[in-house]
Amino acid sequence: MSDSVEIDLVKIGNVLHPVADIDAAVRFYTDTFGLATKFVDGDRYAALDAGSTTLALTGPAEDVTGGVPAASFKVPDVTSALTALVQGGGSVVREPEQGPHEVRAVARDPWGNTVVIYGLR
Repeated sequence: MSDSVEIDLVKIGNVLHPVADIDAAVRFYTDTFGLATKFVDGDRYAALDAGSTTLALTGPAEDVTGGVPAASFKVPDVTSALTALVQGGGSVVREPEQGPHEVRAVARDPWGNTVVIYGLR
């Protein structure tokens, strides 16, 4: 990759899925698909075990994508990842911000798909 920012140790940490009611969504996904609950943060967020990926249910207070499901990429450096994304033809929707559990930003790939870029504080 010439003339690009190198990003290492990137993985899809979760698939973000905005919902209006965390409790109802947890019940639905655990009852319907048998997903185990990993973590619940009140009416803000719930993480469900979906095998090698986490289904991240976000309530209205944590909906950073405007109601659009999105893959969330866990990266060592959010700013560097956004630089690489823009260099590759993507665009930033929301600049990095401190969330309750991580630093996160919202972006779009060159085809308009929403992605979340996040990393440790």
